[in-house]
Amino acid sequence: MNDIQEVIQWQISVPIFKNRVILKQLVVAIGIPFGLVALVIGLASGRSVYTLYALGLIGTLLLCTCLFIMAVYRGKYEAEFMLNTKGAFCRTQAKQAKKNRFINALTVILGMLSGRPAVAGAGLLAQSRQEVFLRWNHVTKVKFKPKNHTILLRGGWTENIALFCTNENYTLAEHFVLEKTRALQEMLRK
Repeated sequence: MNDIQEVIQWQISVPIFKNRVILKQLVVAIGIPFGLVALVIGLASGRSVYTLYALGLIGTLLLCTCLFIMAVYRGKYEAEFMLNTKGAFCRTQAKQAKKNRFINALTVILGMLSGRPAVAGAGLLAQSRQEVFLRWNHVTKVKFKPKNHTILLRGGWTENIALFCTNENYTLAEHFVLEKTRALQEMLRK
């Protein structure tokens, strides 16, 4: 038997607007698309006064989104993680998962009623990512961020998990991930 535990479990509350990994993901998911829309509007509309209204509307939407996250989720991502011999598992904690189900269902219903399937699809997609499991043999890239106590695992195109660790369990989780992805680490060194 090896000297490493077979299962590691923990829960954590991660501040959404203070964590670098989450902020980077938000910039990619929200900042780039909104930035491109603002750029297209700005370039296509010339010097029209309505350009400022459109850009102001986009800015207001982003601000309202931030306020919504602060009000409903208290600015925190409540997650729980489990590492075992098969892989890494991440899910939203029960209380926040209940809020997510309600908001995602509301998004799907409003999308269908308004005739906007993309909105309904966004709600379905968001709900599908409440629980994520990544097998160790599917992991293709591991990135350790000890300053943030975060380990990023990447598998296929849609398979990725950010393991947000506590100060106390980061080292243990890091050793566990290194042990389970040893073959990948050796392959990367060659």
